[in-house]
Formats: sequence, structure tokens, C-alpha cells
Amino acid sequence: MKLLIDMNLSPLWVDTLTQHGWEAVHWSTVGDPHATDPTIMGWARERQYVVFTHDLDFGTLLALTHAQGPSVIQVRTQNVMPAYLERLVTRALTTFASQLSEGVLLTVDEGKARVRILPITPTASN
Repeated sequence: MKLLIDMNLSPLWVDTLTQHGWEAVHWSTVGDPHATDPTIMGWARERQYVVFTHDLDFGTLLALTHAQGPSVIQVRTQNVMPAYLERLVTRALTTFASQLSEGVLLTVDEGKARVRILPITPTASN
């Protein structure tokens, strides 16, 4: 699995994820640091990367566009440093590896990890 780490996460994640066997790049090394979210998503989709971010806008973008990819992992915690989240993130990556290859929005926080299969479609209200 190839992971694209968004600008709002530390480049330290590259070494952390690489040590666990995943290919990882930080957006600052492959693209314009001021690029828009759709640009980053397009880059990841074209190259079959999973976007790893702290930005909730990526989930919103997936929902609004009904896109089937790329997969996005979003962390929802105050502390997003590898020293704090490494165990939670690597466990989620291992647990949901097959789903991430198919297209999902994976949300990780201190308590749990949740998956939404892509494309995200509106649910019918009762």
C-alpha cells in the first residue's frame, strides 16, 4: 500500500510508516505545498495512493463528488504526531488493508476506527 501524507501531518510520518513496511511520501516532497485538496486527491488517485490526513475536507470532498477513490484515512485527534498515534494508525492500516485497496474513507480516533465504503451516497431518511 502506498500512502500520501497530507501537509497537515508531520513529515515524521514517512519514516514511521516506512518502518512498518508501507511506502509513504509527504505531499511537500511531490507537490505544491499550496495545492488544493482536489489536486492532491487527483494526484493520489492517478498514482494509486491512499491519502492520510487530519483534514476533514477530504471526507467531505469524497461525499460531495461520490468519488470511488482514492481511499482516505483521516485522523480525528488533537495530537496527530506519530509518537502518539503510531499504534492506532498502524493497527487500522493492517486491519483495513483490503478495504483501503478497494476505496474507503477510514476515520481513526483514540477510541475506534470506522470505515465508509466508497462511493459515499446519501442515506434515505425515515
